[in-house]
Amino acid sequence: MTLVTENKKKLIEGFKAHSQDTGSAGVQVALLTERINLLTEHFKLHKKDFNSRRGLLILVGKRRRLLNYLKKKDIAKYQELLDKLNLRK
Repeated sequence: MTLVTENKKKLIEGFKAHSQDTGSAGVQVALLTERINLLTEHFKLHKKDFNSRRGLLILVGKRRRLLNYLKKKDIAKYQELLDKLNLRK
């Protein structure tokens, strides 16, 4: 259910803004989206795992706040990120 180091590195490489970037809003949104997708698959098997569901809701809220921040700061990056991650908005 956790992100494997290789997958995490690939995500960071795909969404970083510069060579040393590991924590920009775009990278954080990509990592959160991957974790949300993994948890969504987990819930298909474990429908009554309510503790993990609470964690999922926290992650979704954190991603939403980061996306709102990015939308205020740079609308072009926001749109590009939504397209890359296939997110609705």
